[in-house]
Amino acid sequence: MARVVIVGGGFGGVVAAESLAKKLGVEHEITVVSRSPKFLFYPALVRLAFGDCEPDDIVFDLREAMLDRKVRFVEGDVARIDPANSRITFGHGDFVGDLSYDFLIVALGRRLKKEQITGFFEHAHHLLGVRDARKFGDAARSFDHGHAVIGFCPGARLPVPVFETAFALSRRLEETGNSDHSVTIASNETVDKMFGGTPIAKALTGALESHRIELLTDFAITEVTDNSLIARDGRKLSYDLNMVIPPFGGPAALIGTGLTDDEGYARVDTSMRVKGTEGVYAVGDSVSFDGPKMAHMAIRQGEVAAENVVAEIEGKALTAIYDHDMMLVIDAGGAESIFVHKDLWAEDDEANIQRSRFWGWAKRKQEQYWKATHR
Repeated sequence: MARVVIVGGGFGGVVAAESLAKKLGVEHEITVVSRSPKFLFYPALVRLAFGDCEPDDIVFDLREAMLDRKVRFVEGDVARIDPANSRITFGHGDFVGDLSYDFLIVALGRRLKKEQITGFFEHAHHLLGVRDARKFGDAARSFDHGHAVIGFCPGARLPVPVFETAFALSRRLEETGNSDHSVTIASNETVDKMFGGTPIAKALTGALESHRIELLTDFAITEVTDNSLIARDGRKLSYDLNMVIPPFGGPAALIGTGLTDDEGYARVDTSMRVKGTEGVYAVGDSVSFDGPKMAHMAIRQGEVAAENVVAEIEGKALTAIYDHDMMLVIDAGGAESIFVHKDLWAEDDEANIQRSRFWGWAKRKQEQYWKATHR
């Protein structure tokens, strides 16, 4: 019997567990460990913030979903991963102590490094959780004039909600007939660089201009005060409303394992195996691949990792390979919505970029499909 443990209950972890459950017989044990018994559909958090959906629409019971698939679920907080001894230590949860494994898939996601931005805890809004999204939404509904700043910090790896938030806020203000406002996106990177070197700036420029959204691409946020964002060079950007995506880093449980890059992300090869150890894979926001962190990437990585774990259990060669494609939709609320597809490992800049109101509709349908097939 092989004991396969998946730590993390996001897109990559859920898909890996489901794939393993379909491919392995009942003689093998599959366990999912997550700090929360709930799955959150992260791409819908902007819609949640602006009242276009409710928490129950984007959250479902992960424990029940796993048990329906004959996968053991453990609610627990992973304190430490010890790959040398094939052991995981739990700090608290359903039980406290150690859990051994034969194969491990790390799907712990990213760590929000809010502490790197002075004043973030006290003064910054973000929307990377249900409570935080609703808190920002309350502030946005109270905002009827002044300057809103949407910030993308150095090391942030999630640009889509930056633009979707700016578009949603501008639309809401336009619908009320309020012209006494301005919206600025502030980043230390060009638009193309935010999206992994994809030539998307030209497609976005028209949409930003039509909604009177200003774009600053040389503003490296280091501090948030009660009324300003402050850049590394000392410049200040005053605000009446902010939403800031903080820096990302790898999961704390991998610290000290020697398996990560300088930012704490697991170093993996294209089979999703973690370099420097045996029987350990990593998927999703935990991995060291370049470019933004996207849900569809985690899904594909979960599939590849699961297929290769099965191959190892059956004594076969690893044949599943991950291709680092980026596919995303920026929902601008109408005909300016943008679809992007690019191979981030390709040597050229070629990308498939399309603009149509269809893509906003397609993004919502994709959310409905996920709920129908995974909850």
